[in-house]
Amino acid sequence: MDGHADTVVLRPRIRGVAEVFHTHMRRHAYPMHTHRAWTLLIIDSGTVRYELGQHEHGALDRTVTLLPPEVPHNGTPVTAQGLRKRVLYLEPGQIDTALVGHAVDRPMFDDPLLRHRIHLLHGALLRPGEDLEAESRLALVAERLRSHLSGAVGPAPRPDDPGLAGRLRDLLDARTVEGLTLDEASGLLHAHPTHLARVFARRFGMPPHRYLVGRRVDLSRRLLLDGMAPKDVAATAGFHDQAHLNRHFTRVLGLPPGRYARARREIGPFRGASGHP
Repeated sequence: MDGHADTVVLRPRIRGVAEVFHTHMRRHAYPMHTHRAWTLLIIDSGTVRYELGQHEHGALDRTVTLLPPEVPHNGTPVTAQGLRKRVLYLEPGQIDTALVGHAVDRPMFDDPLLRHRIHLLHGALLRPGEDLEAESRLALVAERLRSHLSGAVGPAPRPDDPGLAGRLRDLLDARTVEGLTLDEASGLLHAHPTHLARVFARRFGMPPHRYLVGRRVDLSRRLLLDGMAPKDVAATAGFHDQAHLNRHFTRVLGLPPGRYARARREIGPFRGASGHP
């Protein structure tokens, strides 16, 4: 394959995704081959032509392609500029193997919502320390893929279970620093991960991973106000590293933690209108 400088290969830490593969194919054509995983493909530029199940298909940059496990397929870029693609190899258990035949018959989905969710999932998988976000996004992607294959795709359901959402919030509050995976929460609360993510977002207006990040940013602010050095705050507040803290702190507050710490001022005890503490 040419274009190695444009290639990213990653084995994520979360369950369900066996491999992340980004590349720019300029001239290479894949021969017929198979994978043990589900191959979930989105294209950023170009077009690819491929054979699957003895039928020829084409994938465009607005569509989502899902190739089933153990079914031979190939791939050839169609345009002169080649093909920029992002691929997730999903573990076989993410989608019922009974749906393989449906994927052979209809491997491509023109679904902007699904494509956007896959784009966000790629971003979370490539950022260190975002395991909970990646798990949440994977659950929604896999659910929508299953809906497409079973012919039941439609508007996202609007579940309402405030008690369950509150229990998940309590777990996140209790484990702000050490963190919590969606699989762990699912086992502790006896609820499916996708259902957990949905009811939490409906109850609190944000997904669980964003809530947890907010709690960690709040903790970081308190530590900085107490005088802790920014370099020590990241690990103490549960962030993966300093860059992870800087990114989220800046997104929430509009300034990095170092600048926030430098703006801190030491003052005496608060005095009321009478002048007394």
